[in-house]
Amino acid sequence: MIAIAFVAGSIPTGYWVAKAVKGIDIREHGSKSTGATNVLRCVGKGPALFVFLFDIFKGYAPVAAAVYLDGGRADWTIFGLAHTCAPLCAVAALVGHSKSIFLGFQGGKSAATGLGTVTALNPLVGGVLFATWLLILGITKIVSVASIGAVWMLPVYFWLFHDPAAHIAYGFTALVYVTWRHKANIKRLMEGTEPKIGQKPKDPGTSNNAPKAETSESGKGTETGSRA
Repeated sequence: MIAIAFVAGSIPTGYWVAKAVKGIDIREHGSKSTGATNVLRCVGKGPALFVFLFDIFKGYAPVAAAVYLDGGRADWTIFGLAHTCAPLCAVAALVGHSKSIFLGFQGGKSAATGLGTVTALNPLVGGVLFATWLLILGITKIVSVASIGAVWMLPVYFWLFHDPAAHIAYGFTALVYVTWRHKANIKRLMEGTEPKIGQKPKDPGTSNNAPKAETSESGKGTETGSRA
């Protein structure tokens, strides 16, 4: 089941959609990510919505299957934690999305796929997590901030809903992993260059440090020439 979850998570939805719709390698455009946000910037709204929903589904399906096979039993234990099969499948799907076997172990940030895994483990936690993401996105208009902010609440939500310890452990694992996958976004946030939703990433070559027009002798010459 864990191997199946990894393969399912590895399905490069964004890469295939960008190839099919626009004939481009999404890894060479925008943020270079294969996730829905980069597809939105580089391909369009419709394809991005499809990628977002399918990435959720590919995280949900294998974990939901593991939950079903577990059947509520507590006999699948690792390190003394009950109900560990489904959370381990969740980790596999999460890593599979960002380390796709179809793309030379490249991929996206695992946020949407992570949401799918959480929804399979506990639909109520998944719903609250998605609502948190929407709230932060509505306030900041920055997808990366919403994704990081939401995943930091995940272990808390699992705890509040009295989930098994294995689910809470997965919450902390997802928190660390998804945050690490967003390290480039965090750097851009610190530099003030992280684009808001719908905006293109800023070109590093066009910053506020670009040379300004000269106002010395050459500036006078330009002014004289413009009067002629």
